[in-house]
Amino acid sequence: MKALTTIAFVFLSIMVFGQKSIPSAEVKTLDGQSVDIQEYAQNGKITVISFWATWCSPCKKELDAIADLYDEWQEAYDMELVAITMDTQRALAKVKPMVESKGWPFVILSDANQVLRNALNFQTIPQTFLLDREGNIVYTHSGYVPGDEYELEEKIKALGK
Repeated sequence: MKALTTIAFVFLSIMVFGQKSIPSAEVKTLDGQSVDIQEYAQNGKITVISFWATWCSPCKKELDAIADLYDEWQEAYDMELVAITMDTQRALAKVKPMVESKGWPFVILSDANQVLRNALNFQTIPQTFLLDREGNIVYTHSGYVPGDEYELEEKIKALGK
């Protein structure tokens, strides 16, 4: 029921306000702590939320490419990236070792129960959402091909002005 309420709120927000913000939804840290995604969406920074999974090759390629640019992006644009794994509860054990081996510097969260995914209503990963400093979704992108990270950087740069 909560997911339906969230979806109804997001739809109403789009109709009334003309733009969509990230809904309040509970996700988990890799240590199993519950956190509301709003804590990251409403942090006053430009925020990229990237949905991925350990079994998704394009997802890992995208996050690897962004990791190479991430320090520069943080310094230049005062932004952060939150990578949210879509791996199931059963597959979550693979996430932490993979993230550590890749050395990804991002915040990693889990949406194993797909509460946030359902609220945002998308089907495929990688799925990227760019939020302005107020937490409004200003850009979305599905899939990944090499070079997409530079298009994302241009969108971030435009928000940083």
